[in-house]
Amino acid sequence: MKLRHAMVCSSNQNRSMEAHSLLKRQGFDVSSYGTGAHVKLPGPSLREPNVYEFGTPYKHMYDDLRRKDPELYKRNGILPMLKRNSSVKTAPQRWQENAADGCFDVVFTFEEKVFDMVIEDLNNREHKLMKSVLIINLDVKDNHEEAAIGAKLALDLCQELEAVDCWEDAIDDIVAAFEKQHKRKLLYSISFY
Repeated sequence: MKLRHAMVCSSNQNRSMEAHSLLKRQGFDVSSYGTGAHVKLPGPSLREPNVYEFGTPYKHMYDDLRRKDPELYKRNGILPMLKRNSSVKTAPQRWQENAADGCFDVVFTFEEKVFDMVIEDLNNREHKLMKSVLIINLDVKDNHEEAAIGAKLALDLCQELEAVDCWEDAIDDIVAAFEKQHKRKLLYSISFY
């Protein structure tokens, strides 16, 4: 099966964009989305996040944080992350507003609450095309090192899916082999467009 369009979705800009970047470099047609109400980036304290509207260009966020405290945001990895993100796409997009017209073959999420939100959203849509979509959750901690590992694992799964004629027939075996090899539990579901 040739994956025509993969999508990565998370509640932050680190995990989904790391996977987006890697999958894109490997030749996949990929999109990425957030599921929250706003884009929240760490601030000087947990109670003071930097909040931006979806659609705010990554370059604007980068310039804003560089103005506020360049040392802090360089040290905590936010400035390098925003620089990477701006090389992948212009601005973050929200799943609920932008993915409605998409027709993805597979959707990756990196935390269970996002997995549940994506499934709920897909199930609440009118299923006009009756085209199946595979939703896979791979729990990934929200730090730069784990995001890189999660992106590589998402790539491995995409390659496994591409290696079979029909993922619907092979998904149970692919997931079992992945879980055994990587010692990571996956959640997955099938929905429709």
